[in-house]
Amino acid sequence: MFDLHPEELQILRKLRTPEKIQDFLDSLPMNFEKNGETYMSPRRVLSERTAHCMEGAMLAALALRIAGEKPLVMDLKVTDADDDHVVAVFRKFGCYGAISKTNHGTVRYRDPVYRSLHELAMSYFHEYTAPNGDKILRSYSGAVDLSRFDSRGWMTAEEDVHYIPEYIDQVRHYPVVSGAQIKNLRRADRMERKIGAELEWKE
Repeated sequence: MFDLHPEELQILRKLRTPEKIQDFLDSLPMNFEKNGETYMSPRRVLSERTAHCMEGAMLAALALRIAGEKPLVMDLKVTDADDDHVVAVFRKFGCYGAISKTNHGTVRYRDPVYRSLHELAMSYFHEYTAPNGDKILRSYSGAVDLSRFDSRGWMTAEEDVHYIPEYIDQVRHYPVVSGAQIKNLRRADRMERKIGAELEWKE
């Protein structure tokens, strides 16, 4: 199946629900890219046992695919104050949820209770802050089906699959706030910034 090795399939088939997929991602140490930028395929993530948000989203999308769902991801685009965030997207009971690999105490898993991708994206707005407390989420992409990259072997490639984040960055994004709203945003307070600075994995 999808040119995956039997041992890879054995791992992925155990991840039958979004909750199990999220638990597995949480068990993987954060990829701090100490030797330079990486965009590892799901095969390499399973081998290296480490991932950052893009790599985690791709692995989660593949696990969803093995479970019979579409391999969907969504990009959350922010200001230059931080990095964009990518999550895997799933639907249950007609609502959207998200699986997220992050090192922070925020922008994490979302239960499938959001009626649209817009609602799902907005659930990250208050938590997505810069170190100084600025709220920095500005737009979100539509759901990108990673099966469009099947011919390029994204699931099992040994080389970096940089073409996936490059494509996601260029697809249409939808704004979450207007210019007037941005001018009136309140910064996260001291307690919120303290919670947001908590890290799961130390570099």
